[in-house]
Amino acid sequence: MNALIDPKKFQDPEVTAKGEKRAQVFFKTLETLWFNTGSQCNIECANCYIASSPTADHFIYLTQEDMAPYLDEIDAMQQGPIEIAFTGGEPYLNPNIIRLSEMALERGHSLLVLTNAMKPMMRPRVQAGLLDLRRRFPGKMTLRVSLDHFTQEGHDTERGQGSFEIAVTGVNWLTENNFLTHIAGRAMFSENEADARAGYSALIQAHGWRVTASNPAQLLLFPEMDERIDVPEITVACWSILDIHPDTMMCATSRMIVRRKGEPRAVVLACTLLWDDPQFQTGETLKEALGPVALNHPHCAKFCVLGGASCSA
Repeated sequence: MNALIDPKKFQDPEVTAKGEKRAQVFFKTLETLWFNTGSQCNIECANCYIASSPTADHFIYLTQEDMAPYLDEIDAMQQGPIEIAFTGGEPYLNPNIIRLSEMALERGHSLLVLTNAMKPMMRPRVQAGLLDLRRRFPGKMTLRVSLDHFTQEGHDTERGQGSFEIAVTGVNWLTENNFLTHIAGRAMFSENEADARAGYSALIQAHGWRVTASNPAQLLLFPEMDERIDVPEITVACWSILDIHPDTMMCATSRMIVRRKGEPRAVVLACTLLWDDPQFQTGETLKEALGPVALNHPHCAKFCVLGGASCSA
């Protein structure tokens, strides 16, 4: 049976349950600005990082008016182009997604879109928009497709029967049309990384996808995020013990924009994963949102520090 996290843990942003000084991450520079385009998804995964589903509406669809002020703020920082990234839900359900993509690319930024490559992406209107963007902004847009496992059985266990075949069809279309494509999988508990990469490599070669399985930027393997499993709290001392620098954490170089249902405007979160914890809502503007982030959540330990994972490219 899985252990339950000690209820005394992750309560105080300053100190751990043992009274040790909790680690925090100071903002360094903005490398990736995430936009959650909406929490609605065409499927409901068994273990979704952000509780998306066909009926999820905790984040409403972002509009051009929501996005533009943050692009203006990036310009005001005078640090040049960055990575703009879209996540969801499924971004290609958002009726504004092609224009939102165009807005990022017109400003000179690179664009990363996280998608399940299923029917929302394959609608003729979306396909036409994607082909136009690829033609006008060559090499500036990457689609990262979620394939939770390299087998149909493993993937469908997470995402529903038949989802693997539909996603493979989507990746085939992206490959045939020369899109930059990456894959995001999940590191299943029953296999090591070498076995997982070998399994994905066989799948990739069988379909002729232009993805290098040995390249961690092209095939990302994310740790499982089972909140029932106990994890240690990260203290200041952990940085030297683990030989990890806090600047390598996502929250040193990224933020996420969301628009909550019923709220008058978009807000900034410290992390793509910590969407339902008020302590990680850091402001309405980027200027307000660039303060230090206390690692006061199990995901901080499991995904970022101990898992060594990052949602950014």
